[in-house]
Amino acid sequence: MTASSTRRTIAARSRLAAVGAIAVAGALLLTGCGDQTKKNDSGGGGKSSSGAPLADKLPQAIRDKGVIKVGSDIAYAPVEFKDDSGKTVGIDPDVAAAMGKQLGVTFEFQNGTFDTLIGGLASKRYDIAMSAMTDTKDRQEGIDADTGKKVGAGVDFVDYFTAGVSLYTNKGDDQGIKTWDDLCGKTMAVQRNTFSHDLAKDQAKKCEKDGKKTLKIEDFATNPEAETRMRSKGADVVSADFPIAAYSVKNSGGGNYFEIVGDQVEAGPYGIAVAKDNTQLRDALKAALQAVIDSGEYKKIVDKWGVADGAVTEAKINGGS
Repeated sequence: MTASSTRRTIAARSRLAAVGAIAVAGALLLTGCGDQTKKNDSGGGGKSSSGAPLADKLPQAIRDKGVIKVGSDIAYAPVEFKDDSGKTVGIDPDVAAAMGKQLGVTFEFQNGTFDTLIGGLASKRYDIAMSAMTDTKDRQEGIDADTGKKVGAGVDFVDYFTAGVSLYTNKGDDQGIKTWDDLCGKTMAVQRNTFSHDLAKDQAKKCEKDGKKTLKIEDFATNPEAETRMRSKGADVVSADFPIAAYSVKNSGGGNYFEIVGDQVEAGPYGIAVAKDNTQLRDALKAALQAVIDSGEYKKIVDKWGVADGAVTEAKINGGS
């Protein structure tokens, strides 16, 4: 889920090959957001352990608790979602669990709507936000993408993955959409305050500037709600990060509901968000992620979920633009 104030719809190479690999998770189904405080039962190793190689890098308060509280929109398969048993699973929980083993703590995923996660860091409801959140300068600096005004202290990011944005439609009904310029006169359903939402607003302005029919945008709290709107013919197209679009195309309705149209655009880094004043935690996360990458565990995770094309080789801080 991405966001930025400056948009360039530059097509990236299509990663449709990842769809087939994502089938390893085909038995897992998309679900909506659950209770705001329900915790994930698949963390990284319980109470802080002196045996964990990087435990001493954490702030003492977190070591004492043995827990890192994670704010996440757990309705964004395959990045984070709930399986049939209600367990939180996906790319982010797996990466977090591997990092937890390095740090000797458990990462507890707590469900929240995407547009409240950064605020949850400011209020200290969460220690970090990990939710397919794209690292952008606006978010780093606390700038509202629509107004250009400063609205918060901003956050730091530890970058751990790269993804572009895709368009998808009801299967067999592509509405003649091949590029973002084909969206003029269409209705898009999208999750609010995401990169896709910002791209859609930029495209709507472009349609008007070019004297074309406007792009109508309907925004929702979660991506499954946007998909439901399209399924009911209330919208022509949905936009989401490529891994999410590919997973939905492969698994929704047994692969009979949706199809991807056109190529990806705007590839950018996903980052783990940390409050600006929590530099020790930020640096500990960076060290843990790099250890997971170097050990080969990271590769196993991205291969498992069929998203190896978005893998990174180095943990970076604030690498977004």
